[in-house]
Amino acid sequence: MRRGMVIDLEKCIGCRSCAVACKQHNAQPAGNWWNRVVTPGSDQHQTAPEKGREYFLPIHCQHCQNAPCEKVCPVGATFRADDGTILVDYERCIGCRYCMAACPYGVRQFNWEDPEQAMSRYHYQDGYAFGNPREYRYQGRLVYAPVRTKGIVEKCHFCVHYLDQGLDPACVRGCPGKARTVGDLDDPDSVVSRLIRDKNGFQLLPEKGTRPNVYYLPPKRKEA
Repeated sequence: MRRGMVIDLEKCIGCRSCAVACKQHNAQPAGNWWNRVVTPGSDQHQTAPEKGREYFLPIHCQHCQNAPCEKVCPVGATFRADDGTILVDYERCIGCRYCMAACPYGVRQFNWEDPEQAMSRYHYQDGYAFGNPREYRYQGRLVYAPVRTKGIVEKCHFCVHYLDQGLDPACVRGCPGKARTVGDLDDPDSVVSRLIRDKNGFQLLPEKGTRPNVYYLPPKRKEA
């Protein structure tokens, strides 16, 4: 089992519901966004399948098979789950940010300040709470908590805290255009494998050799 995601760029309407759902369900600190949506030419970390075609490009952790972030972490805080998902052990992370420097996609976020101070600075309402209220441990390692401490790095974890409940990631469930699909990339008959094969799925920055588990389906060609 190799868990992966396919994002159909023809279906993405750039509404950023994925980013909002991701932030809401994962209690991301004020000012931090695990998901973002860019347009061609607006972000240095994207690879467009064709020139001159305007479309929206969602970007989050690519859960690479050859993950540079995993290799450079000096304390083993970044590690790989059995299904290939790249996770961060919040209790082990020392905030050195080597992983942030190593990631060619620029998707990791650093907690610069105390969560309560951040919420105050961004004018959150008093008493406002969001995110799954229970912490989640993967094989004994803390990979989700409703409140993270200052000085650690975090990122998309494919909503690992919902996996045991049989739920798809929040971004998949929150996408109104149904542009996102998750499944087993090792199964040639899975929906994700068929989409990649039948619709010319591509990966971001293949020249980096990271071998992402996130694939994109190109938008249709613009009629002349």
